[in-house]
Amino acid sequence: MTDWLYWALASAVFASLTAIFAKVGVQGVDSDFATFIRTLVIIVALAGFLSYANKWQPLSNLTAKNWLFLILSGLATGISWLAYFKALQLGNASQVAPIDKLSLVLVAIFSVIFLGERPSNQDWLGIGLVATGVLVLAFKR
Repeated sequence: MTDWLYWALASAVFASLTAIFAKVGVQGVDSDFATFIRTLVIIVALAGFLSYANKWQPLSNLTAKNWLFLILSGLATGISWLAYFKALQLGNASQVAPIDKLSLVLVAIFSVIFLGERPSNQDWLGIGLVATGVLVLAFKR
């Protein structure tokens, strides 16, 4: 297995735990405030990790392009989290999480449009199956 796969699997495991922990955590709490608390925890944890791993870098090393796209990514992440926590507060985690995973399909489409990537036919088949699976899971009766 390649290194990226280990990290991707770890991401999937912890993302799944995020849904479960968040569903319990937003009960009786405003979802936007819960997102704020989550963000503070992430900031503290990342600062600790960066210090432990000695990975701090001078801000002057970032280019204007780095700044622009990291800020845009941060804004998109924040909006995504706000929407996700609100959805978890209002719906079932087993339905919200699959819809959230439509991001996989959208990443494939956006990577073609904005990054010039060219998924193979097999890739598109997998993306289509994911989209179908998401819809089946999210809209169960």
